[in-house]
Amino acid sequence: MPDQGLCIIISAPSGAGKSSICRRLLAACPELEFSVSYTSRTPRPNEVNGKDYHFISRDDFQRRIDQGEFIEWVENYSHFYGTSGKAVHDVLGRGKDLLLDVEPRGAKAIRGKLKGGIFVFVLPPSLDELLNRLQKRGHESPEAIQKRFTQAESELMEVLWYDYAVMNEDLETAVQQMIAIYRAEKCRTSRLHGKIDLLFHQVRKCS
Repeated sequence: MPDQGLCIIISAPSGAGKSSICRRLLAACPELEFSVSYTSRTPRPNEVNGKDYHFISRDDFQRRIDQGEFIEWVENYSHFYGTSGKAVHDVLGRGKDLLLDVEPRGAKAIRGKLKGGIFVFVLPPSLDELLNRLQKRGHESPEAIQKRFTQAESELMEVLWYDYAVMNEDLETAVQQMIAIYRAEKCRTSRLHGKIDLLFHQVRKCS
């Protein structure tokens, strides 16, 4: 039986650059799979169903909530977002590593249900820079931007319970830090019991 896969859960306030870091991490570490979340919102331009999100109706999402399908789910900006518990456990049970991109409320729910998860919070270099990044997106109203910024101020307070914090002042540096976290966690002896036990078995046979 393979060792249990490693699950990395990344959170950040809107505008901190989490999505960019995740894309670069996945490109650098092809053995790491991305967990595609479910959402009740409509796709944005260039978003692909099954790749960026599983886009489903609000009624379908509510049905899945009632059936306990999600390891975490939240309602954010009037839309549901959630992660399939079965999909997560299937990937990890096959010994594959998994990357989850979820907001702090969802991450906290996962923390109570999933042993051995690694939680990483991406921080902006400053609140001024965070607001600047939100404004540069250009596809939201000033009211929507202010709402995201206000929520971001609250979400930043959650960083203290995470295992790691990555300051995204320079994207390349932040990506390298994420890769280092992933590589280091892969080397923990607690995650290599299967391979270590096999080595011990070989030593005993040679004794």
